Amino acid sequence: MEHKKNPKANLERHNKQFMLLGLALALIVIYVGIEWKTFERNIADLGIVDISAEEEIDIPITERIQEIKPPPPPPPAPEKIEIVEDEAEIEETILESTETNENEAVEVEEIIEIVEDEEVIDDVPFAIIENVPVYPGCKGTNEQKKKCMVDEITKHVGRKYNTGLAGDLGLTPGKKRVYVQFKIDKTGKITNVMARGPHARLEKEAVRVVELLPDMTPGKQRGRPVGVKYTLPITLVVE
Repeated sequence: MEHKKNPKANLERHNKQFMLLGLALALIVIYVGIEWKTFERNIADLGIVDISAEEEIDIPITERIQEIKPPPPPPPAPEKIEIVEDEAEIEETILESTETNENEAVEVEEIIEIVEDEEVIDDVPFAIIENVPVYPGCKGTNEQKKKCMVDEITKHVGRKYNTGLAGDLGLTPGKKRVYVQFKIDKTGKITNVMARGPHARLEKEAVRVVELLPDMTPGKQRGRPVGVKYTLPITLVVE
């Protein structure tokens, strides 16, 4: 049995068409290949950026700040002036003339002179008196008069004192001292005689002997007569 070809299934009749189409596609591919431009991509090595190593830069603020001036103080309030009515009466001072007429009598008041009290100087010890009292018969400088007075008083006591009294009183052997204090007053007289010793009879005898001293020329302090205190030790020896 012979197979019959279908004229629609015959492909050979289209060979030219397919060949022309393939040729056209080949030409297009070649043309495109010629005209196509290629660029070489070079990737540059930018390195590793160390963010921590970057310094922080402080950018100053250049904005100008205007100073705010305080508002001026308010003007002071005007003082309130009160008008006071002058109702008080002012006493007028009348000046009288001090001139006198020849016919007028002038009274003169008595002028009383006030005399200041003189400085009172207390009694001065014999050791520091400026001018010592003068024992009768003593002469020379102040120091010579002073030594003469001491010597004369010692001689007077030695002559007048009852030295045997100490032995009669039964006192223990040894030296016994009686201290006598008296004052040569402003008139040169012996006053205020006091004694202190180991026995009352010795004290009484010492007072008696000192009261027998003669009157003297009084001592002076700052040119004025003053009282002078004198202390006299009397030594007795009891055997």
